[in-house]
Amino acid sequence: MNTEDSIPACANCGKGEENSGDLKACKACKLVKYCNRECQIAHRPLHKEACKKRVAELHDDALFRDPPPPEDCSVCCIPMPPDATQTIFKPCCGKIICYGCSYAMREEARGRGKIDLCAFCRAPPVTSDEEHMKRTNKLIEADNVNGYLKLAQYYTNGEMGMPQDFAKADELLLRAGELGCANAYFNLGTSYYTGRGKEMDKKKSKYYWELAAMGGSVHARHNLGCEERIAGNNHRAMKHFIIAARAGYKDSLDNVRIGFKRGYVTTDEYANTLRAYQQRHDEMKSDDRSEAYLKYRS
Repeated sequence: MNTEDSIPACANCGKGEENSGDLKACKACKLVKYCNRECQIAHRPLHKEACKKRVAELHDDALFRDPPPPEDCSVCCIPMPPDATQTIFKPCCGKIICYGCSYAMREEARGRGKIDLCAFCRAPPVTSDEEHMKRTNKLIEADNVNGYLKLAQYYTNGEMGMPQDFAKADELLLRAGELGCANAYFNLGTSYYTGRGKEMDKKKSKYYWELAAMGGSVHARHNLGCEERIAGNNHRAMKHFIIAARAGYKDSLDNVRIGFKRGYVTTDEYANTLRAYQQRHDEMKSDDRSEAYLKYRS
């Protein structure tokens, strides 16, 4: 096997010292190099186990790496809450803003006897499903990721005049995921997990949930933790729960608490997770969000 300080050579035949630039690394593990395809095939029986082990290590390195921070609301610039019911989609500009900003704009407009404009772009509200879809389709033409996500929802539920079409919804979710939307990958994974309009496929579900988790979806991360716990992989489950809890997800924090009581989580891990959870919640607080929550949850 080649090391960083050794002279590059084909792992199978040992040749290639003079033309080391022509050697091709194993695409899976990057650990060894070969002078041609034939050498790679011949060496496969010897390399197979080490390759699989290294691929699994690389995968876990990426999977359990700290995810990107949550997006900020485009209006108040405060991190978005994990609960999607506390956000609202604006088909005029394609932004998803927090409910606190939407509520504050609405209350201000009412106080002045004016119409409720978009808190981000100041566009007037839509007056019909037809107008809503016209705006959404314009967002799709511009490759707006939130437009794809919402249109997928409309096809999933048969809303806004759209027929219920699960295949079309999955197509839109995949496109949104490719554009960087972690929530789209989460929804796509859930579609395969439940067998929505298709045969249930937990392998694909896990694949898309992992992409979502690496993109910052706490819901996907929590679900992966639940699946690992069901499989008896408690320490892997706690890794997922800790990451999601640190991002402010209470259901995961509850599972970390259980894991601490059962000895799967150390005292330091539990204490650090509690602090991170509280810090994230403090970062997401605002007077407008608190007022909106009390108004619509009372």
